[in-house]
Parts: sequence; structure tokens; C-alpha cells
Amino acid sequence: MTIVRVLARPMLASSFILSGLDSLRNADRTAQQLGPVLGRVSAALPVDTNEKTLARAVAGAQVGAGVLLATGKFSRAAALLLTLTAGLTTFVEYRSASSDTKEAKAHRRSQLAKNIGLLGGALLASVDTAGRPGLAWRAEKMFESGRKTTSRQLKAADKNVRALAHDVTGQ
Repeated sequence: MTIVRVLARPMLASSFILSGLDSLRNADRTAQQLGPVLGRVSAALPVDTNEKTLARAVAGAQVGAGVLLATGKFSRAAALLLTLTAGLTTFVEYRSASSDTKEAKAHRRSQLAKNIGLLGGALLASVDTAGRPGLAWRAEKMFESGRKTTSRQLKAADKNVRALAHDVTGQ
């Protein structure tokens, strides 16, 4: 792992971890903020859950994914989960932020820009293969190898069938 990844992953993850811990500590406030979205999710789930439980789950997922990203374990999946949870909270925070005064609008805009920057960093981390081939590349190479092998086997079978036909007909 390069020194950039060793430093950048924990730096990026720290904001998500702190945000998730704050959301866990203030689960009532988080549930109230995320209420419009969590209410719909809660109604769609097959189990009976309340908004506060879902808010804790989202915050816990954010903390857990942040720790995984910081330590470099399952970093791509963790970064994708962070992108989803942060996207949800960014959307809700922007909608619920005060825009009464000029200063409030500037703060709202600043927070949105910061959150979008964090989302961009998490998206980049979610596609970072750390120099190793990703699943799509591996699947493509495996498909290509299979195609070449199949083509070679078909040519050999065709040659054998033609030789057998030649022996049977005597020509």
C-alpha cells in the first residue's frame, strides 16, 4: 500500500467516523432530521422498526464503514457504504438547514460544498483498486481466456472430425 493510501484513507474516514459517532450520541435528533426518509424505509421493511432504530443503524454503519476504510479492510465496499450514508445525510441536512438570513444561506451552501467534496472522496475510494485488478477487469480477462480456449478446442474438434470423415469415406 502506498504512503498516500496509508495517510488518505484515515483522513477521509475520520470525518465519517466523527459524524457517525455524533449521530449515535444524538439518536433522537438524527431520527428527527432523517425522519422523512426513515419513515418511508421503516414502512417498506418487513420487520417492525422505528425511526430511531434506523437512525442508529445508519450511524453505526457510518462508523463501522469509516473504521474499515481507515484500516484498509474491505475499503472499496466501506467507501461505497459511506457514499450512500453520507449522500442520505447530505440531502436531509441541506433540506432542513435554515436559510432565513444571508449568513444562514452561506453556511448552508458551505456545508453542502464540504459534504459533496467528502462524497467525491468516498466515491474515488470506492473504485480505488490499490494497484490490483478489479472484479470487472478479472471477469473480462476470464471471459477472454475462456473464449480463446473454446475457439482452440473447436478448431481441434473440427480437425478431428474432418480426419475421421476422411478415414470413413476413404477420400
